[in-house]
Amino acid sequence: MASSPEDPVLERYFKGHKAAITSVDFSPNGKQLATGSWDTFLMLWSLRPQARAFRYVGHKDVVTSLQFSPLGNLLASASRDRTIRLWIPDKRGKSSEFKAHTAPVRSVDFSADGQFLATASEDKSIKVWNMYRQRFLYSLYRHTHWVRCAKFSPDGRLIVSCSEDKTIKIWDTTSKQCVNNFSDFVGFANFVAFNPNGTCIASAGSDHTVKIWDIRVNKLLQHYQVHSGGVNCVSFHPSGNYLITASSDGTLKILDLLEGRLIYTLQGHTGPVFTVSFSKGGELFTSGGADAQVLLWRTNFDELNYKDVSKRNLKRLHFDSPPHLLDIYPRTPHPHEGRTETVEINPKLDVIDLQTSTPPVVDILSFDSTTTTETTVRTLPDTGEEICGYFLNPSLMASECPPTVLKKKTEDISDLPSESQRSIPLAVTDALEHIMEQLNVLTQTVSILEQRLTLTEDKLKDCLENQQKLFNAIQQKI
Repeated sequence: MASSPEDPVLERYFKGHKAAITSVDFSPNGKQLATGSWDTFLMLWSLRPQARAFRYVGHKDVVTSLQFSPLGNLLASASRDRTIRLWIPDKRGKSSEFKAHTAPVRSVDFSADGQFLATASEDKSIKVWNMYRQRFLYSLYRHTHWVRCAKFSPDGRLIVSCSEDKTIKIWDTTSKQCVNNFSDFVGFANFVAFNPNGTCIASAGSDHTVKIWDIRVNKLLQHYQVHSGGVNCVSFHPSGNYLITASSDGTLKILDLLEGRLIYTLQGHTGPVFTVSFSKGGELFTSGGADAQVLLWRTNFDELNYKDVSKRNLKRLHFDSPPHLLDIYPRTPHPHEGRTETVEINPKLDVIDLQTSTPPVVDILSFDSTTTTETTVRTLPDTGEEICGYFLNPSLMASECPPTVLKKKTEDISDLPSESQRSIPLAVTDALEHIMEQLNVLTQTVSILEQRLTLTEDKLKDCLENQQKLFNAIQQKI
């Protein structure tokens, strides 16, 4: 089928990671793209052609999730090494490390105002952090299995989470209580997300389904069975009218939520696709998967009818922002396996001169600490030494390393101690790190105990006040 001007187009792809891509996110200004991978690294790509890329080295295991803060001044990452890191996304790449989870951390998500960070973990908990003070606030416990994802609502009043216990839970951030529960699953949800106006959630199911729920009336609005493998990630277009899905069947699917149908199937990755994300303006989206490639697509399909959709909105009796899933309620579940009016796009068949980005890479190393960790840039060896030797965990790297790296001037690293100048033995370093971990756990325990003590004091105060009121009432009767 000949492509139309409104069809999505694969613009370029980025090569630099050496293992599967687990997470992607655009910076708020749309000029950069961050990616996380099984190779334990984060990479920061510029969308300008041939601009240098930065590789952030600090996590000791798979990077499972990452996200820019709303202002773009911070980049949060989660890892199977049980830590969360906050990076300053620039050439220095300073980072802070947070330890409170007792198992691998699966997701990170900033609140829309940037004040809070929610993290989900295989320790069955969701934890919320204060970003201004960079400290742990509270935990949410009700899931009975690994928590795979947790996301704030656009207004920050709710958190949605999904778990391998086959439930999706809605939490109130004020009362810190679970206020809703969805459990209509054969499998479990791998990923959940709020739509832009916060009235609905979308879930990506291990049972190959995508579901849209209205959280105000607790009803399933739409049920799509368009993939032949588990769905790993979803992303709403900023208009709220489209949803893009990434699946282990190797495809991306674009759903028109207003018409309730599949409109595009995108072929481009080799193997499972693990992550997908629209840019903040919706004009671009990016995807990553097991083939270690990051694909950058131009949306196009939202340009022709978005004005029509906006006009349609103006005719409605109540005034919302353009997303209006209100108008498709109620709608019964409807599989789309047999639909023929969808477009399949395989860029490998019709894109010959696709721009490949293998830009110069600057490695930014982070030396571990549970407080703010300074990071420095090292020059990479000129000859005779593999670049991989400078990675913290070379055993996870493939034998092939990027051929092009950016060499820094000697003055940039004049204050970096050489290997021969290090006087602390590795065993002592490991022991100190273990002690720091234990101290951090103790600190978090004390913080939780303080929180509980404060709650107990508040309840005791309420009891005394009620007792005094009761005593006064009795005195007045006498």
